[in-house]
Amino acid sequence: MVKKQIFGDTLKAQLQANARDRIELFLLADGSVRGAILEGTKLVNEMRANHELGVLETLILGHAYIGALLMSSNVKGQDRLVLEITCDGPAKGVSVEATAYGEVRGFLKTEAIPLEQPLESFNMSPFFGRGVLSVTKILEKADHPYSGEIELEYGNIAEDLANFHVRSEQVPSAFNISVKFNADGEVAGAGGLIVQALPGSDPGVLAELERVVAGFASIGEQFAQRRPIDSLYLDAFADYDPVSLGHRRVEFMCHCNRSRFARFVEHLPASDRLDIMQNGPFPLVLRCHNCNTCYSFDREELASITDPSGATKP
Repeated sequence: MVKKQIFGDTLKAQLQANARDRIELFLLADGSVRGAILEGTKLVNEMRANHELGVLETLILGHAYIGALLMSSNVKGQDRLVLEITCDGPAKGVSVEATAYGEVRGFLKTEAIPLEQPLESFNMSPFFGRGVLSVTKILEKADHPYSGEIELEYGNIAEDLANFHVRSEQVPSAFNISVKFNADGEVAGAGGLIVQALPGSDPGVLAELERVVAGFASIGEQFAQRRPIDSLYLDAFADYDPVSLGHRRVEFMCHCNRSRFARFVEHLPASDRLDIMQNGPFPLVLRCHNCNTCYSFDREELASITDPSGATKP
């Protein structure tokens, strides 16, 4: 992955930008409810820069990145999950992967969302239309991935994720996801919050917490104002005895590289490799959908990759 540097070229500048992005884990109501709150301002900005997105595209994919990371807060080790939306609206959908290490990558299923008139609100439902939301968990110790899906009902990623957890996993949950733009259309703050019932939790307490989450002041706005992440949940849930479980990093990260793409070319059918060497294009440019990094291979590189023996050379 080649990540565009938008927070300074020095290590110090990058470390300072990294310092705020993280996810805080906590328990509420005598340990009967788990929660997580995430700041992802830097990663959403990096996502936008790498994928070269406009405001609307950043809003939709940013919500998906944050939602996937919130869901990944309770996976472990090498576990990962994929959040996918397929729809008939202009957005076409998203595909996002998050890992137990707090890494996230993924893409919008269209390069740009057409607008017939200027964007007047951040209501995403018209851009999703009808569709399906699915979550696939790839667990290290499981023989097969686990997948569940529901129809989109709200066209709002936070609400549809909450609906997914109730209907597909029977785990009452509440989400709040926010991306705040400044007057210049730049991402000034981005983050999200999840609370989930644990076995034996009081339904009445969870209903109260759902109201707190729904009424939460814009998380993106508060991060734009540099509000500390721990003060947000400690203040909001003060009546429910919050207990911190620590924090971990979150990051826009893809582990693609030139070697992997070279192996992809090497394993193409012989006829395809011959066609490339005879007809080009040169250089051959391959793009990773998940991070939008491009890898370029000139004619000489392709000659050595396609068949070192020379059998496919023109």
